[in-house]
Amino acid sequence: MDFDIALVLVVLTLVSGFVWLLDKFLWEKTRTEKQQAELERKGSDISAQERDALLADPIIVDYAKSLFPVFFIVLILRSFIFEPFRIPSQSMMPNLWVGDFILVNKFSYGIRLPVLNAEIIDSGKPKNGDVAVFRYPVNPSINFIKRVVGIPGDHVVYKNKLLYINDKPMLQKDLGQYAGQGSGEKMTGASLKSENLLGVDHNILLELNKPELSHMYLPDFYKNGTIDMIVPKGQYFVMGDNRDGSHDSRFWGLVPEDHLVGKAFMIWFNWDVGHGLFWERIGNAIE
Repeated sequence: MDFDIALVLVVLTLVSGFVWLLDKFLWEKTRTEKQQAELERKGSDISAQERDALLADPIIVDYAKSLFPVFFIVLILRSFIFEPFRIPSQSMMPNLWVGDFILVNKFSYGIRLPVLNAEIIDSGKPKNGDVAVFRYPVNPSINFIKRVVGIPGDHVVYKNKLLYINDKPMLQKDLGQYAGQGSGEKMTGASLKSENLLGVDHNILLELNKPELSHMYLPDFYKNGTIDMIVPKGQYFVMGDNRDGSHDSRFWGLVPEDHLVGKAFMIWFNWDVGHGLFWERIGNAIE
């Protein structure tokens, strides 16, 4: 079962806030009058412990007053400012490792209402080279992370493991063989290259002896032995930096603008289950 934390936060915030308001405007006055009357009846014989117990709010009200500010602040931070994610796969290696915990800037691609995902403020659009988090078009309850390689209007070609944008090759520089760590050891021996994507320098991995899975590419994109398409308005073409180990736009299609979540910008923690913590990952910027 998919767990929609945004929906849970909205419900908890609304319920706790509703209980707090009910108490503020309906229950509190009557309860306070009853408490004062009981204090006067017992007089000076009442102990401090009894007095505190008598004046205490009902447990549901106490929880609502205590938790509403917490739920509200977390909801605002997570919905409109920053949201944490954990990298579950090797599709963005060598730049993002399995077990990296990343922060995503939620206002990079428009301020959106939680759960509804409706844009209320246009604060920017993805650029070529951005590392973006988005809702997986095939199953929007799942978040994916990939690099934006094609924005609306771009002519995207991917042929012989080389990317072309608007007929310009995105030049690659050979950096030798990749030496992976942790879960990434499986990628040791892959070809490590630096790619310049319209001015954005980043590293990619290629398995030069591994054939492209052309039989799995979307027919509408695959022409004359290569990926070849013009990105339509309101859509984005994304790929993983681990080019031969990424399930991306080549296989399932484009990312609609209303599926965008935000731009990944920092690694704040790392924990690779079975391999431990890689301290050198903490605090790294995401390029």
